[in-house]
Amino acid sequence: MSYHGVFQEVTAGRGRSWALRAISGGDVTAVRHPLGFVCMPLERDGGDGVCLHLWSDTLAHARSTTSQIHCHSWDLFSHVLYGQVRNVHAVVTDTGRDATHRVFEVVSGADGDRISPTPRTVRHAIGLVEVFGAGDSYTLPADRFHSSVVPEGGEAATIALGRSRPGSRDLSLGPLGARGHHVSREPLDAEETALAVGLIAAHLT
Repeated sequence: MSYHGVFQEVTAGRGRSWALRAISGGDVTAVRHPLGFVCMPLERDGGDGVCLHLWSDTLAHARSTTSQIHCHSWDLFSHVLYGQVRNVHAVVTDTGRDATHRVFEVVSGADGDRISPTPRTVRHAIGLVEVFGAGDSYTLPADRFHSSVVPEGGEAATIALGRSRPGSRDLSLGPLGARGHHVSREPLDAEETALAVGLIAAHLT
């Protein structure tokens, strides 16, 4: 189903039933995302994408080489299927001498993410913290630094819709002295994928 079709399903209150149908076909793929969740990509059409994001301590996590604070090159529409998700905005200030982080550009490809340091160094502080529960939806424009946080030990899943914004870049805050590097996305095997699908289905039924 297209981005627009999924958006209509969610805004009509049918997000849970759509998600159940989406994972019931048996051809779901899943990867461990460096931001701490399992990503199930479901649709990609040009600059539009639809994924399910799952946070669960039942599944192994990928290790982040930068930090959880990042910004997207695309506008996000997120719908919480279950659990609690905190959208923590970061106030990022460009600075030199007293900087705590460097800004890295993240370029994703079929073989993973190429993470490259930029000349930009910053400090950051916690800004607005939005808390969303099951049935809630929220938006986040491209180019806004934030992190998505699930309470420790908590379980959550969201429908994530992304629409690319021309001229924007995927960025992440990382250590000042870190060098450019490549991070492979680790796919879940068939057993773990079935477990991830089962976790979502169990919560939605």
